[in-house]
Amino acid sequence: MKIIFLVVVALFFILTPAHGALSDATGLVNRLDVQTGGYSFEVESVSNFDIPNFEFDEDEKKLTLYIKSGLENNLGELLIPSNLLGGNLTFYLNTQEHFPQIKTNDRISFITLNFTGSGDNTLDIFGTTYLSGLTKIIPQDVPSPNLTSTVDYGSLYLIILLLLVGGFTCVIISIIKKRKQKIA
Repeated sequence: MKIIFLVVVALFFILTPAHGALSDATGLVNRLDVQTGGYSFEVESVSNFDIPNFEFDEDEKKLTLYIKSGLENNLGELLIPSNLLGGNLTFYLNTQEHFPQIKTNDRISFITLNFTGSGDNTLDIFGTTYLSGLTKIIPQDVPSPNLTSTVDYGSLYLIILLLLVGGFTCVIISIIKKRKQKIA
């Protein structure tokens, strides 16, 4: 009887969280690896929505986040390196200007987003500076190594011939030894 009770209690704790709804306060962590100017920057978000894709346009100094949410009330925090996008940041949520809370220092911009609307949303973040304090790295033309095969077939045939002769010699010697052992 105790075993049945323990199984029922265990199933309650296993099945209930697995089928529960996502809370408004649940924090999903997204780490976006932005490659630009020869550098790699990590933009991190903790939010109750998902960011399945993003784009970065260095000419417009714009980071676009494609947001997918199943909740009506969305809350998220973004950490954007100041070297990637800096200066005065401007936000557009679904082409409408948005005014989130922004705190900055010399290394990051910390943005708190709070908006409504479930489904697909697009957040455009414009900066006034790009690669602040960094020099754009231009990839050098690295000569590709010569991968053409330069096999000397004469040497290859000689090695194969020597291996075959050595193999036949070993077989003949072992046959002769076996015959001598039978005779003796």
